[in-house]
Amino acid sequence: MKTWREKYFGDKAFYSAVLAILVPMVVQNVITNFVSMLDNIMVGQLGTAPMNGVSIANQYVFIFNITIFGGIAGPSIFGAQFFGKKDYEGQKQTLRFRLLLVVALVALFSVVYLLLMDPLLMLYIAKDDDPQMIAETLAYGREYMNVIVLSLIPFGLGQAYSSVVRECGETKIPMYGSAAAVLINLFLDYGLIFGNFGMPELGVAGAAWATVIAKVIEAAVVIVWAHTHHAKNPYIVGLFKGFRINGHLLGQMIKRGLPLLINEFLWVVGVSVISQCYSIRGLDVVGGRNIANVITNLFGVVYIQIGSATSIILGNKLGAGKMEEAKDTDNKLLVFSLIVSTIVAIAMLPFVYLFPQLYNTTSEVRDLASYIILITAVAMPLWAYTNTCYFTLRSGGRTGITFLFDFVFAWVFQIPLCYILAYHTNLGFRLIFAIVTYTEIIKVVIGFFMVRSNIWIQNIVDKENV
Repeated sequence: MKTWREKYFGDKAFYSAVLAILVPMVVQNVITNFVSMLDNIMVGQLGTAPMNGVSIANQYVFIFNITIFGGIAGPSIFGAQFFGKKDYEGQKQTLRFRLLLVVALVALFSVVYLLLMDPLLMLYIAKDDDPQMIAETLAYGREYMNVIVLSLIPFGLGQAYSSVVRECGETKIPMYGSAAAVLINLFLDYGLIFGNFGMPELGVAGAAWATVIAKVIEAAVVIVWAHTHHAKNPYIVGLFKGFRINGHLLGQMIKRGLPLLINEFLWVVGVSVISQCYSIRGLDVVGGRNIANVITNLFGVVYIQIGSATSIILGNKLGAGKMEEAKDTDNKLLVFSLIVSTIVAIAMLPFVYLFPQLYNTTSEVRDLASYIILITAVAMPLWAYTNTCYFTLRSGGRTGITFLFDFVFAWVFQIPLCYILAYHTNLGFRLIFAIVTYTEIIKVVIGFFMVRSNIWIQNIVDKENV
């Protein structure tokens, strides 16, 4: 019988193995979010309208990004287990499927964004705001969106390759790609937004072009490395030869992957719907949330990547048939995520007041941003726990259950609650935001019992004979 310490805490070797996978992923995403933060601050120096226009446009880029993550998640479950089984042909076919899916999603989202740009942007602008502010916000949002849509291509392809590289335990290469992109992005941001270094002064369009070029470089680093290191990436040999995907495997990836794709898409649309509900309280709320989201996203990288690492670690163990070891590992990872996220949340507190002061905007917007950062910091351990539960369930291919866990909670409970409070009460934004945020406590309880049931413990690559 294990003691509580043995059950919930690992030894030095355990944490060394976890950190070897986790740290490069965190560093990569911290770098990416740090660049986004600096980009946001630079745009914020142009004024409130440019900042709001870019923020609204980025809501739709965010929807695309999360949909890509959801799309490649299904084949990644199989890829991680194939790698654990040392079946590189199977892993190769999962990458082919990811690439095809990415191309389809890029085409679909590009057409939708370009054809419906103005109606989409107007969803986040309250009709009773100042007419001049509305017109300027819409114009800046349109200017930014026309360029940033080009970043969908390199981002999608880069994520497809990064996902398969990480499955093999090689998390440093995507980190290097992000580091290279950071340097270029910072240089181009400062040059193209303000007209420095002899570059044209393009304002918000300059910020978009800097992001596009950085995404191309980030993707190129991972793709070139994968294709030039065959020994470390045996699945890459003959990747485009015939481009065949086993029919049964294809069916299983669609069967298990489609719920994840739909879940991630509807979840992120749900997040955007909640943002839209908040936005009817005025463009000050849009500005405040934009500022707060920059810093909370930067700190939130840690718990999000713990979830991603959980999926890889457990997927490898399940694929190798180590069921009890996977269960024991998950207990330790859940506690690890809670402890680390609490430390990160405490580290956020000094930024509650300091960070909003970096923006050239009104005191009302800064005060709202400070409040949102504080509420978010307190909620971070809750999100960390439910995020790790989600990736635990996903590691064993229980995508139908993750669909219920994520989507149903958001659309059946959280979104209707936010809509009612925003549209049918006179409550202020601050109280509404706090109520909706802390409903995550309910999801913590649900996640606890789902993971404890052990329904996620299964080897899908042997079970399905793919």
